[in-house]
Amino acid sequence: MITIVNYGMGNLESVRKAFAHLGFPVVITDEPAAVAAAERLVLPGVGAYGDAVENLRRKGLAAAVTEYVESGRPFLGICLGMQLLTTVGEEYGVFPGLDIVPGKTRRLAGGVKIPHVGWNQIDFRQDIPLLRGVPGGSFMYFVHSYCVDPADPAAVAATTDYGESFCSVVARGNVYGVQFHPEKSGAAGLSLLRNFAEMGRR
Repeated sequence: MITIVNYGMGNLESVRKAFAHLGFPVVITDEPAAVAAAERLVLPGVGAYGDAVENLRRKGLAAAVTEYVESGRPFLGICLGMQLLTTVGEEYGVFPGLDIVPGKTRRLAGGVKIPHVGWNQIDFRQDIPLLRGVPGGSFMYFVHSYCVDPADPAAVAATTDYGESFCSVVARGNVYGVQFHPEKSGAAGLSLLRNFAEMGRR
């Protein structure tokens, strides 16, 4: 069962439909107990860092997500959901994040059109279960103005070039995050979601 966290800011239906298309049962919930007890947890997100963190904390979901992650079960953050894993976010101020992946979320470097919208390649830096079977150099669909800088370079699993080289996939133990939207990224994105859904079953 895939559990998707509903904290009021996310592309919930498109993520649900992608997993359902692959044949995996999905539930969307805003109940902290259901989040903490999930088998596989997905934190999607669209919007501003500070508002998202506030929503998670107000609904009791921040603590539930942390409890889940500490259990060692598979976790996937998508777009803003990946950014929220950092220690701090610098979008319209400075806001404390979930501090699951130490580091910061910062604005993309200047000199290119912001937001970064459209298809771009991911370059693998590590061989991780999330990316197995996904062709190297695959194009994924991005919509963002901010990116993640992990404090530990070993957490960077893939990068993408857009005015600079930024982290587009993060991996830290059982925790994975992707800056792009795999649910909107065609066959390569679906392969990634299938890998996540099948972790521990192969």
